Amino acid sequence: MNKKVITFGTFDLFHIGHLNILKRAKEYGDFLTVGISTDALNFDKKQKNPIYCQSSRMEIIKSIRYVDEVFYEESLDLKKQYIIDCKANILVMGDDWKGRFDFCSDICEVIYLSRTPSISTTEVIELIKE
Repeated sequence: MNKKVITFGTFDLFHIGHLNILKRAKEYGDFLTVGISTDALNFDKKQKNPIYCQSSRMEIIKSIRYVDEVFYEESLDLKKQYIIDCKANILVMGDDWKGRFDFCSDICEVIYLSRTPSISTTEVIELIKE
């Protein structure tokens, strides 16, 4: 049976941490689907818009060789439905989300990967502001 992996993220200001999680997620299966948070979803979560618009972030993620399929994530409440729709066996997320997606473990395996040390989009934005 082919293993299908799914992950989600904003992937704003793409950096090595983003690449690492996509590469490592792909190692868990044969097919990697990535849900890109829409601009509206990001605003709802953080009360601010991403630096890059969703179509630009989509193009960046689509161009990564580890990624097989990309779609827009429009709601956090639809996480399980996205997993079902994509027929994913495994959900991979960064460990900064540890425990927050355990509710999906009844429909797929949930794996939390350690983040790349010393890099985050928020930190990059703060450095640029300085």
